Amino acid sequence: MKNILSWTKLMLCLLLSLQSFAEDTPRTFLMRPETLVKGKQLVRQGDAAMVKALGNILKEADAALKKGPYSVVSKEKMPPSGDKHDYMSVGPYWWPDSTKKNGLPYIRKDGQVNPERYAVRDAEFHTALCRDVYMLSIAWYYTGKKEYASHAARLLRAWFIDPATKMNPNLNFGQSIPGITEGRGIGLIDTKALAKLLDGISLLKGSAFLQAGEETAIRDWYASFLQWMRTSPIGMDEADEHNNHGTWYDVQTVSIALFLEDKALAEKILKEQTIPRIESQLKPDGSQPHELARTLSWNYSQMNLKGFFELARLAENVRLNLWTMETPGGKSLKKAFGWMLGYADENSHWEYKQIKPRNVKGFTELARLAAPHYPEFDVRKLLSQEEDQQSDLVLLTGSTF
Repeated sequence: MKNILSWTKLMLCLLLSLQSFAEDTPRTFLMRPETLVKGKQLVRQGDAAMVKALGNILKEADAALKKGPYSVVSKEKMPPSGDKHDYMSVGPYWWPDSTKKNGLPYIRKDGQVNPERYAVRDAEFHTALCRDVYMLSIAWYYTGKKEYASHAARLLRAWFIDPATKMNPNLNFGQSIPGITEGRGIGLIDTKALAKLLDGISLLKGSAFLQAGEETAIRDWYASFLQWMRTSPIGMDEADEHNNHGTWYDVQTVSIALFLEDKALAEKILKEQTIPRIESQLKPDGSQPHELARTLSWNYSQMNLKGFFELARLAENVRLNLWTMETPGGKSLKKAFGWMLGYADENSHWEYKQIKPRNVKGFTELARLAAPHYPEFDVRKLLSQEEDQQSDLVLLTGSTF
């Protein structure tokens, strides 16, 4: 009887310990929960590498404390709807036609950004919101300092909740083209960083600065936005894109589905949309013909592969391995990475159009993500470069996203 009671007591303690661990483990889907938990332990123990990495991230978080709040109503220009709560942006590569008196309709100059793009700052503000909340949430998780969580919550309220400043859950007027269209499906690329924001929100849960009702309001906002993405003509137009736009559309829809705890939908999108994109966007050798046709072919190939890598990380949440999967046509992310790796040297000859200098150092981020999955590729030279914010994020969160 004594042995039975001791065994029962041991099992009860174990179950309570596991329950406590589960409650304390963040429910993030880009940042690795196990890395966050272990990282916090190492910081508390004074691990030199972890403390240094955290110090670098805290500099970014401290800078974020002085920024924002951001709001779509700050713009001077009125959207066609007459409602400043509607997001809007201007297509970056469209310019006035010099042969026309009024410059209309605008003409496309791929890779050349028209300064008019920056006159409306909604896209800039959304990107800043994602970056700041992400950094602030990491800072709060590791330090417990209320100023980080408090400011992050303030930014979220301004963008999603406050009736005076919140954004309407649509991108009907994204990347407009004067003389051609008031908004395009392509405008959805403006919000491609939202997965990072959602991970930050997930990390803030339980901070006491983002109340349960506010979390619900944000979830409802994203539920409406996801519905708009999947059913509106503009949203469905972007879903049908066969280049980086389609890839980043999937990143957004899958991450929102995971944020809303709808794993079935996330898995459905990955299987029915993402895997076919790998088949259609890549060649068997790993090259990306749709991106190589651009005037900034290196930049877009790198950007698209990053989107696929982000999807591979998201897919882990539904036990789907996109890292090493190969399609019936012999296409794979592994081959795509290997193909680009062959050019990830400033001295290598890039035979495709590139109207601006190639930034091969930016490929280091992809190498950090790929290294654990593709040990057969030697990326030591890339990873031996000077440490950067990406390496700090890998140590602290298990991700560079």
